[in-house]
Amino acid sequence: VKGRRRPKHYIYTHTRFALYKIQSKKVLGFALFISKASKMIEVVLNDRLGKKVKVKCNEDDTIGDLKKLVAAQTGTRADKIRIQKWYNVYKDHITLKDYEIHDGMGLELYYN
Repeated sequence: VKGRRRPKHYIYTHTRFALYKIQSKKVLGFALFISKASKMIEVVLNDRLGKKVKVKCNEDDTIGDLKKLVAAQTGTRADKIRIQKWYNVYKDHITLKDYEIHDGMGLELYYN
């Protein structure tokens, strides 16, 4: 974002680990902390052609990861799957938590 400066304490995150870059007057140090483990949820995907797929995944998984799990269960390629809710088509790089997808939620499954 233009015009915004980074704070003195940078935070880098990667899946379940958080790497904190700590700056002080003389020392530049790195510390590795294990973040809280994400919750497992079950998502129900309906293709409206008679197939209903139930997938267990983590909250911090991306939509692309969810597509790979669905592709493994249905036998189709992950790049040929489109997941949406009403008219909102979900993007591959955004996590389920960001889309507020919770346990037991139903999504629509389409084949491109």
